[in-house]
Amino acid sequence: MADDPGLLRHRGCTRVQLLWRRASRRGGPVPVGGPMEATKTDQNTILEIQDLKVSFTLPERTVNAVNGVSLRVGQRQSVGVVGESGCGKSVTSLAVLRLLARNARVDGGRIMFRRPQDNQMRDLLSYKSNGPEMREIRGGEIAMIFQEPMTAFSPVHRIGDQITDVMLLHGETSREEARTRAITLMKQVGITSAADRIDDYTFQFSGGMRQRAMIAMALACNPSLLIADEPTTALDVTIQAQVIEQIKRVQDEFGLALMLITHDLGVIAQTVDYVYVMYLGRVVEHGPVEAIFADPKHPYTIDLLRSIPRATGRRGRLNVIRGSVPNYLPSGCPFHTRCTRVVGDQCMTRWPAETTFDAGHGVRCFLYNRDHGDTE
Repeated sequence: MADDPGLLRHRGCTRVQLLWRRASRRGGPVPVGGPMEATKTDQNTILEIQDLKVSFTLPERTVNAVNGVSLRVGQRQSVGVVGESGCGKSVTSLAVLRLLARNARVDGGRIMFRRPQDNQMRDLLSYKSNGPEMREIRGGEIAMIFQEPMTAFSPVHRIGDQITDVMLLHGETSREEARTRAITLMKQVGITSAADRIDDYTFQFSGGMRQRAMIAMALACNPSLLIADEPTTALDVTIQAQVIEQIKRVQDEFGLALMLITHDLGVIAQTVDYVYVMYLGRVVEHGPVEAIFADPKHPYTIDLLRSIPRATGRRGRLNVIRGSVPNYLPSGCPFHTRCTRVVGDQCMTRWPAETTFDAGHGVRCFLYNRDHGDTE
């Protein structure tokens, strides 16, 4: 009998298990939805990154961290960016907020963001990183949940003061009104006894509670886009699930667009509508989350999915991706040094053109398009 979502929920299955069951089938139509369809209409796009290139200057060499990344986020849409550590996903998110390190340089591309005051797309790279426009956008229009709240928060200031300062910086409100709203936000994200805990310091919060406080601070000025950079790092599995559920709930309640940065495909399966898979600074595949899990195309995506441990089935060795991430950007397809399905010399010398499948599912791999690519 076919597994439908309602039946799976009745059996106690999670969305991850549902996607894995779909992925285990061969044949039949690929289950793809239409979340990405909204981004085809410009009015529904809130963020569009176009051919972004970012490099870092080191004493001995220059490192190309982001190499022509393009992605879109629709209004109220949840988009995931997934890949191994060092693939450039966090650098991409920091570039959006113009928070790159001093030795970083944007070498090309555009970051188009729809500003709420005039509903027009603006290139964030046209603003000075420390200028008034970016100070207004950071926290006010685009908010970020950082990877480690223990270091993102100041240890010498109270949690409540840090949340209220964001509101005072961005809006015409009194400190009393800001404090009242901070308490309300802390309650909304699940911090019990918020009126008492608002005057605590970060060391008095557990890891999960610090992350909830970070979410409350991100929501302080009603942003239209929320970027979450590895929000479940260093949290145990139970707390991870609670934080992800909290992010999903506030996205729905506040009507936010969400850009989720993670290496965890389980988090991706539970949270987002659309996925971009990155490797060594490039997007190698993108598509609706159901399509990526049920019918992955790129060898890297396939290997990532195979490497996820499963609680059911035969026990055995964990699947791993052969080799290791090179410390330089190879020519051609960046994955060719680890790929088991190399298609001749072109994989080593040319970056493949994108091949598009149903409902916005795209892949850059010569397995599907052997005649087109850029010489490098």
